[in-house]
Amino acid sequence: MQKANINWGELGFKYQKVDKVYVSRWKDGRWDDGVLQDDDKISISISATALHYGQQCFEGLKAYTTKNGDIQLFRPDMNAKRLQNSCKRILMPEVPVDKFIDACLKVVEANERFVPPYGTGATLYLRPFVIGNGDNIGAGPAPEYIFCVFGIPVGPYFKGGFKPVKMTTAKYDRAAPYGTGGVKVGGNYACGMLPHQVAVEEGFADCIYLDPETHTTIEEAGTSNFFGITKDNKFITPDSPSILPSITRNSLLTVARDYLGMEAIEGEIKIDEVDQFEEVGACGTAAVITPIGSITYNGKKHIFHSEEVAGTKITKLYETLHGIQFGDIEAPEGWIVKLQKECAK
Repeated sequence: MQKANINWGELGFKYQKVDKVYVSRWKDGRWDDGVLQDDDKISISISATALHYGQQCFEGLKAYTTKNGDIQLFRPDMNAKRLQNSCKRILMPEVPVDKFIDACLKVVEANERFVPPYGTGATLYLRPFVIGNGDNIGAGPAPEYIFCVFGIPVGPYFKGGFKPVKMTTAKYDRAAPYGTGGVKVGGNYACGMLPHQVAVEEGFADCIYLDPETHTTIEEAGTSNFFGITKDNKFITPDSPSILPSITRNSLLTVARDYLGMEAIEGEIKIDEVDQFEEVGACGTAAVITPIGSITYNGKKHIFHSEEVAGTKITKLYETLHGIQFGDIEAPEGWIVKLQKECAK
C-alpha cells in the first residue's frame, strides 16, 4: 500500500485527520456492531453526562511496523481490560475485550497508509474512548454511550535523543485516597494540568506526585508511572491503589526480571529514601521510558547518574522494550497481536 504523503521524521504528537474512525453505540442494554466512518466528528446531546459530570474514560496504545513489514499491536488485551475497569468504576457498560481489539485492528487496517514505516521510530497512536451520552441532566449514569477508536501517526518521543529530564515534587495531589486514581478517566488529567504548568514555570519538565494521604511516598511522575533502579540492580516501582496500572510499567517489570536479570519489585518508595536509586525514570505509552536526571524535593536536588546522559541500565531497559514493540526482539507469549489484513472486511 502506498503510504500517505507525510514527512515521517518531522511528526510530533498532535492530532491530524486520517481516513476512518470506528464508532459503536450502546443503547437499550447492548452495544451495536460498530461502523467505520469517514467523518471524524460525532454528535452528542448537549446534556450528555460526559460533558457535565465527566462520565468518560479512554485508553492509549500504538500500532508498530516491523522490519519485515508486519503491523502489530502491543498487549491490546491489557488496554481492553483496563478500559473495562475504568468503565466499571464510573458506571458505564464495559466494552468486551474482543470488541475492543477488533475495533483497534479495524482502525489500523482502514488507515494503513498512515502507519509509519519501520525505521522511522514513528507509530500509529490509537485512542479508544467511551463517553456517556443521551438526554440526561441529572447526576446519574447516562442512558446511552459511545465507544470510539481513532488513530494518528506520531513521531518518536525523543527528537533530541534519549536524555534525562529534571522533575520536582508537586504541591498538589493527583487523586484522592480511594478515588479514581487507579482508572484512566479524564478528570485525573484535568486536575494535573495546573501542577504540570507550575512545574514547567519553575524550570522542570514535569512534577512527581506523592501519596495523597501522607505525602511521604512516591506515586506517579506527571502523566507517567515512576520507577527506580538501585545500585544493587533492583528495579522498583510504586505499588498503590491510587496510581494508574500502566501497561508499560507492567511490561518493564517483566523485561527487568526476565530479559535483564534484575530483581523486579512493586513496593513502597519513600521520598526520603530516593537516594537509594542509581537511575530513575518515568514510563508510559508515549515515551516508553523518560530518564529522570534529578528530582527536587523540599528545595534539595537529588541527582541520579547524570542530568545530561541516560544511565546504561535505563537505556538497556528502553532498548529492550522498544525492540519487543517493533518486533526486533522476541516478545513473551501473548504480548503481540498482528494485523491479519482481513479484520475490516
